[in-house]
Amino acid sequence: MMTRRRFSAAVAAAPLLLRGQSRSLSARIHIDPERVIGSIDPMLYGNFTEHLGRCIEGGIFDEGSPLSDSSGYRRDVLEAARNLHVTQLRWPGGNFSSNYHWMDGIGPRDQRPKRLEMAWHTIEDNRFGTHEFLNYCELLGTQPYVCVNFGTGTWVEAQQWVEYCNRSEDTAMTELRRKNGRQKPWKVTLWGLGNEMDGPWQMGHRTADDYARFALEGAKMMKWTDPDIRLVASGSSFYPAREAWNDWNRTVLQQLKNHIEYISLHSYVGNRDGDYLAFAACARDLEDRIRTTEGVIRSVVEPGGKPIYIAFDEYNVWYRAFGRDTDAGRNILEERYDLADALVIGTLLNTFVNNAQIVKMANMAQLVNVIAPIFTNEKGLFRQTIYFPLQLFAANTRGSALEVFVDSPTYSEKHYEKVPYLDVSASIDGRKLALNVVNRHPDQEVECVIEIQDAQLPAVLETSVVNGPDLKTGNDFGAERIRTEPGTANAGGNKLTWRFPAHSFTQIRGALS
Repeated sequence: MMTRRRFSAAVAAAPLLLRGQSRSLSARIHIDPERVIGSIDPMLYGNFTEHLGRCIEGGIFDEGSPLSDSSGYRRDVLEAARNLHVTQLRWPGGNFSSNYHWMDGIGPRDQRPKRLEMAWHTIEDNRFGTHEFLNYCELLGTQPYVCVNFGTGTWVEAQQWVEYCNRSEDTAMTELRRKNGRQKPWKVTLWGLGNEMDGPWQMGHRTADDYARFALEGAKMMKWTDPDIRLVASGSSFYPAREAWNDWNRTVLQQLKNHIEYISLHSYVGNRDGDYLAFAACARDLEDRIRTTEGVIRSVVEPGGKPIYIAFDEYNVWYRAFGRDTDAGRNILEERYDLADALVIGTLLNTFVNNAQIVKMANMAQLVNVIAPIFTNEKGLFRQTIYFPLQLFAANTRGSALEVFVDSPTYSEKHYEKVPYLDVSASIDGRKLALNVVNRHPDQEVECVIEIQDAQLPAVLETSVVNGPDLKTGNDFGAERIRTEPGTANAGGNKLTWRFPAHSFTQIRGALS
């Protein structure tokens, strides 16, 4: 009997395979286009910009650079972001948002106040504010997602920000917006009710009950200002104990369930001890968190009640770059990614798609330079390894997520047993199928028979492979060693045999008949 993403026993014992035996591994993938998990919300392919390091200044916004337009936006970054198909963009933080007062960032740029920025210990000049961000979203063709200050901020401050951005009547806030050069409202739909408020590192940190009560009053005022906005509550972020973050989420949901559409979770993963096989399996923990949080949501929301979904509005690989550089704290968190990181991003995206019934938003953190898929200097940019799987998912994995049966060889590592080497998701959009497969194996290809039930594959399918000479290979200026390699695959009827290369991400696409 086929069950949802349940994996069979190993074809061959993992310890033997890892001693260097070269015999081919085999697997089977069976796809039934009628076995739908849920609709894939395009907002899974979002990103994040924070006033941190060179994400904004020196990243998307670089006044005086010959690479920037007259408004200060880097043209090369804008083009790379467009090609990433960013569907929604979160701003201004992150930790930064918990002491950000939005009125500091409006009006003539040269008259805006400089403030001590206490989240990342720099001076914020406020030259990039509400107008600059929302105008950038219009240029990028993406939906803005604004996170309000529920650390040191007030309910009135949040309410007035919604009014400034979204209302058209003659009020003090709308007149101020017009005075600052914007006649029509932007109509920002997505608003976050603070950032990581469960974290003691956060300015304005509260207990779950205190945060929920505070956020409730702010949410009411914001929705009374614009009933069409959609609100994201600050869920658990980095509590190590599952019981603790479940308690936080349950308390927040009980108080806010009638006013929010999403609860946020954050997930950063890494490989500090150099254990690749454990690192490659880290999406298993993500899956556990999703399932547990979905259960908490179901326990709080009455049957037939207002649906609430999960927003992973910060996620990425992050474990190398932490402290600040010598440039007044501006060159911080500049992670350089390798192929192993790109494969893990593929497994995280697979997990979001495989839980499309409850995960409706995700934001890779961040867009440029700071733990980011795009990296710049004063002369240009390069795309990091993690850029390419995200680009492929955002461009092609749309429509409905499908339950996939996978019979794959497995391995065991220190956290989980029977981890499948092949990590898989699939989508159907009309008749267009997209199959995403990460082969986690460090040095063995896997020969796989792919079967489609009650449908025919086209004679020729498109393929895109992200791979490289080894797991440590990364990209640099003038040397994008890891990138997408396009190709084709030949099918016969309802079957395709494909060899998934060692340490690779592969996407296969074609229209079913």
